[in-house]
Amino acid sequence: MGTTRSIMKMIFAVMFIGWIFVWIMIPTKVFKYNWTPKLAKHLNTTYFGPQGLTIVLLTVPMMLIAALSCVYLHIQKKSTDNGTANRSKICEVVGKMRRPMMVMNPLGIVTATEFTFSILFVALLVWSLGNYLYISYNVHLHNDDNAKIWQAKFRSFGLRTGYVGHICWAFLFFPVTRASTILPLVGLTSESSIKYHIWLGHLSNFLFLVHTVVFFIYWGMIDKLIDAVQWNPTYVPNLAGTIAMLIGIAMWVTSLGWFRRKKFELFFYTHHLYGLYIIFYVIHVGDSWFCMILPNIFLFFVDRYLRFLQSTKRSRLVCARLLPSDSLELTFSKSPGLHYNPTSILFVHVPSISKLQWHPFTVTSSSNLEKDTVSVVIRRQGSWTQKLFNQISSSIDSLEVSTEGPYGPTSFDFLKHDSLILVSGGSGITPFISVIREIIFQSQNRNTKLPNILLVCSFKHYQDLALLDLIFPVSGISISDISKLNLRIEVYVTREEKQTIPAEEHRLLQTKWFKPNSLDSPISPILGPNNFLWLGAVIVSSFAMFLFFTAIVTRYYIYPVDHNSGKIYNFSYRALWDMFLGCVCIFIASSAVFLWRKKQNRTEDQAVKQIQSVEFQTPTSSPASWFYRAERELESVPYQSIVQSTNIHFGSKPNLKKILFEAESSEDVGVMVCGPRKMRHEVARICASGLSKSLHFEAISFNW
Repeated sequence: MGTTRSIMKMIFAVMFIGWIFVWIMIPTKVFKYNWTPKLAKHLNTTYFGPQGLTIVLLTVPMMLIAALSCVYLHIQKKSTDNGTANRSKICEVVGKMRRPMMVMNPLGIVTATEFTFSILFVALLVWSLGNYLYISYNVHLHNDDNAKIWQAKFRSFGLRTGYVGHICWAFLFFPVTRASTILPLVGLTSESSIKYHIWLGHLSNFLFLVHTVVFFIYWGMIDKLIDAVQWNPTYVPNLAGTIAMLIGIAMWVTSLGWFRRKKFELFFYTHHLYGLYIIFYVIHVGDSWFCMILPNIFLFFVDRYLRFLQSTKRSRLVCARLLPSDSLELTFSKSPGLHYNPTSILFVHVPSISKLQWHPFTVTSSSNLEKDTVSVVIRRQGSWTQKLFNQISSSIDSLEVSTEGPYGPTSFDFLKHDSLILVSGGSGITPFISVIREIIFQSQNRNTKLPNILLVCSFKHYQDLALLDLIFPVSGISISDISKLNLRIEVYVTREEKQTIPAEEHRLLQTKWFKPNSLDSPISPILGPNNFLWLGAVIVSSFAMFLFFTAIVTRYYIYPVDHNSGKIYNFSYRALWDMFLGCVCIFIASSAVFLWRKKQNRTEDQAVKQIQSVEFQTPTSSPASWFYRAERELESVPYQSIVQSTNIHFGSKPNLKKILFEAESSEDVGVMVCGPRKMRHEVARICASGLSKSLHFEAISFNW
C-alpha cells in the first residue's frame, strides 16, 4: 500500500504543478496570442463554447485530484487502522518543513512550508500583474472610450488588479471545505487552514476594492459614471460587479478581528451573504472566468450540502458533566463505525438557543477508547454558551441538539516521538485530553512503544483544575489502562497564592444524564464507514453530470443562437446556467448517495440505539472531583494515580524555556501547544530558535 500511495502522491504533484503552470502562463503574451488561438480551435467546441478552454486546463485537473485523493485517503485510513502508517524519510523532510520559521503579528506562527508557498504565491500575483500590464500597455491598449492615453492605462491597471484578485478566488474556498479531500494531502485540516482563507479574503478584497475605485475614478474623469450601474446584456454587467463589491465590503469589514471578537453574531450572519456575493461576482466575470475558479467553489458546495444533510438529524445527547470552572462536557452517542483522530472538532447546533448558529468545540474523547460515545468541552464565555449552560443546569431531562463532524486530521502519528510535551493555557487543555485518552487505548497493545508525557497546564484559578478530571471518560477507566502511562502533570495557578477549596456541594463536578428520545440518533459518518470512497463517488458523479448537462444546454440551446461568437446570447444567462446546473447536479448526486447510505445504515443505527439505551442507564450518583478532595464513588486507584503525578504551583507562570530545554535529552520530543496567542508564540519561538534540534513543534489553535 505504501508504494501505491507514493505513486499517487507523485501523480498529484505532477497534476498540481501542471495546474499552477497554466496559471503562470495565462497572463503571458505567448499564452494569449500563440496558445489560446490554437487550443481554442480544439477545446471551444459546440458543446462547451468559449468556456471549453478553461474547463479542460483549469477545472478538470483539480476535480481529478479531488476525486483521486478520495481513494488515496481511503487507503491511508486503512493503513493507519492496521498500524502500517508510512514513516519514510519523505515524512521526516515534511516534518522539518513544518517547523516554525518565524513568529510575527499579524501572521502569527509561520512554518517553513507556509513561508515558501506564501512567497511563491505573492510572486505569482506580481508576475501576473506585470505581464497583464505589459500586454495591455505595449501590445494592445483597450481604449474604446477615446480617453487620453494615461487615462486608458489607468483603466487598464484597475482592470488587471481585478484579474489578479480573481487568482485569489481560485484558492479561497479550499481552506473552508471542512471535509476536504485536498487539504489532507498536504497535512492540513479545515480548522488549521482558516488563516489561509482569511489571508486570501483580505488580499482579494483589497485588490477588488482597488479595481472598483479605479473604475469609478476613470468613469468620473470621462463623465460616464452612469456606467457603474450599467447591465450590458452581451458584455460585462458593471452593476453586478458593484453589488458584489458592496456585499464584499460588508463581509470584509465585519470579519476583522475586532468584529469577530466583540460582535460575533454580526460577523456570523453577515458572512452568510457569501452566496449572494458568489452569484453577483460570477455574473460579473462571466462563465469562462467562472470555470477558472470552479473547482474550489464546486467542492465547497458539495461539502456544504452534505453537511446540511447531516445536520438534519438530531443527535443523541447522553449526559453532561458540569465543572466548577464554568465549563461542561457534553457526551453524545455515536455509531462504532465513526472514527476520528485526536484534536478533532465537532460543530454543535442547539435550535432552542439559535436557529442558525453552529459552534465548533474540541473533542475530548478517543474513538478507539470510547467506541459508542463522543465528547466535547464547552467553556462558558459568550451569550450562546451562557444560554446553553443555563439550560443544562436547569431541570430539563432532554435537549434537542444537532451536530456536524467530527472534523480533524486524517492521520495523527504522535507515537513516533520518544517524549511528548503538551503545553496548554486554560481551556486549551481540551485537545490534549483526547491525545491522552488515545494513548491510554494504545497502552493496551503490548507491542506499542509509548512516549513519556509531560502535561504543562496554566490556569488562572484553582477551580479550573477540575478540567483535569476530564482525562477520565464518563464510563470510568481500569487500573491497567492507566498504570502503563508515564504521565507527569505540572499545573500552574497564576492568580492565586494558595489553595481555595469550595465548600458548596454544587461547585463539585456533577454529571447530568438525559433521557433518550425516539427522534434522536447516534452520530455516524455522513456517508458510512467508507466515507472517502462514497465522497469520491459524489464528486465524480456530480461533476460528470455538470459536464453532460452543460454540453447539452450549450449545444442545443445556446449555440444555435450564438454560434460561439460570445456576442449574441445574454452574457449573464451563460453564468447563471453554469451556477444553476452545478447546484442541481450537486443536489442530485449528493442526495442520491446520502439516501442510499441512510437506507443501509438504518438497521445499524437502530441496533446501536437499542444497545446504548441499555448501556447508558442513568446512574444514581455523580462523581466529584479529586482536586476538591471530595470522596469519589468510582474506582479510586486510577484517579489517585493522576493526583500523585500532579504537581501544583501557585502564583507563578511556567518557565517554558526551561521546561522545553530540560527535555532536550530525549532524541525526539514532540511539542504541542494550545492556548492564548502569547503562549503559542512563545513556545514557537523557543522551538524555532535552533538551540535544540530535538524539539518538533505543532500548534493547535481553534480561534477564528
